[in-house]
Amino acid sequence: MVNFVNEQLPMSLNWKEIDLVLGELDLVGAKIERIVQPSFDSVALGLYKSGTTTELLISIAQGACRVHSLRSSPPKPTRPLRFMECLRSRIRGGRIEAIAQIGRERVLRLELSVPRGEGEEGPEIRRYRLYARLWSGAGNLVLVDEAGLVVDALARRPKKGEVSGSPCRIEEDLAAAAAARAARGEAEREFSARELPGEGSYNERVEALYAESGGELSRERLIEAARERLRRREAVLGPRIAELAAKAEDFRGAERLRELGDILMANQGRAYAGRFLDCEDFYRGGSVSIPVDPGLSAVENAQALYERHRKARSGLAELEAELRSTEASLEAERAALAALEAEADPFLIARALAKGGTAREKPKRRPYPGLSLERDGWTILVGRNAKENDELLRKHVRGSDLWLHARDWPGSYVFIRARKGKSVPLGILLDAGNLAIYYSKGRSNGGGDLYYTFVKYLRRAKDGPKGLVIPTQEKNLSVELDEARLKELRALIGDEPSE
Repeated sequence: MVNFVNEQLPMSLNWKEIDLVLGELDLVGAKIERIVQPSFDSVALGLYKSGTTTELLISIAQGACRVHSLRSSPPKPTRPLRFMECLRSRIRGGRIEAIAQIGRERVLRLELSVPRGEGEEGPEIRRYRLYARLWSGAGNLVLVDEAGLVVDALARRPKKGEVSGSPCRIEEDLAAAAAARAARGEAEREFSARELPGEGSYNERVEALYAESGGELSRERLIEAARERLRRREAVLGPRIAELAAKAEDFRGAERLRELGDILMANQGRAYAGRFLDCEDFYRGGSVSIPVDPGLSAVENAQALYERHRKARSGLAELEAELRSTEASLEAERAALAALEAEADPFLIARALAKGGTAREKPKRRPYPGLSLERDGWTILVGRNAKENDELLRKHVRGSDLWLHARDWPGSYVFIRARKGKSVPLGILLDAGNLAIYYSKGRSNGGGDLYYTFVKYLRRAKDGPKGLVIPTQEKNLSVELDEARLKELRALIGDEPSE
């Protein structure tokens, strides 16, 4: 017998191991209640029989083709997948009438009966066959109807006739290959069920083995995906943290701006023509060279320094808050990775990755519909469709908030939440403008014009579609998409571009 522990990968199950797996499971007569495609190369059937639920995984992963039961339900995919939706529409609610391995070929045949649904037309019972070819590198799952035609396949392979509407030739091809081997006098290759480490049933030991390094849903690949996600977040948040820290350090020196303003005021009678004025530093001793605008008087230059001092003092607290928040976000990502690395169950890891959180963590409720982000103390909201645009307008924005929308293109409503006593900085306006163009039909142009006005100047279109408004007192903003800015914004939203 071969010891799996000494192999780099578990390898696909052989036919004797498949028979051993199926021999432990009571599947004939089971009802198919749940169908999930947890990865591109596997399907899990949630089966119910006599008060017992069984999760049956069928995987065609390269080097890890297998069938076995699962101790926990696999995660749902983040978006509907074609083959999963096909199986759900055709066989969910049906029963397994028979399940067998065809000869020694590592090909399963599940014979299924599906009762006619309420309100449906056609025969009372529809019959299908689900074939699972567990060949590494050539595996497939194929659903076949009663007439012998392919309904759909997990991997569409036209050369093998494994596409919708083609006659299914799986058993015919197997019989022809067996006859050819017999004609050549080839002896059947001998296999044995290999020794598996661990305890429990054969199914449980198979599951434990493949959970560590068996295809897309293996713990090994999932942990690497989690580490790559952290690397991407560090690439975005790391420079942002450094930028915020440097800016905060500059702001902490704001008191010097006031001192320089006072020095200029004390020297307002002196004439100057250059860009620096050398004065006695009565605060710190010695002399100081103060940068000035030659076109302004000493008083006006001093007032400019006082204004910078005021803004730096008011902005420091916000900068430090954003710095702490960004650092906490990165630390949370690192803690999440540590929690995943300590989790043994690959399905819990996959579920956590799909949610973007840690294993066993409950998803957080989003405070706004659509997308939202916090930047330098400002909140930006993005509605991605008419429903989200309308909900934001009705429930989440006020008259003093700023509204932006791409001119001449359908797309998102972007809102900048107002802050008492503060006007919207140009940088935040450009952030919102980039998002408005990016989430519009004009994205491919690389930029465009925008309307922007206060929400109180929007008028709903009479008898118009949901969310449609007519702006008044609007202004125009021309924006060119800034890839670096967009990458940073989308990372803050959590809508990172794929690498």
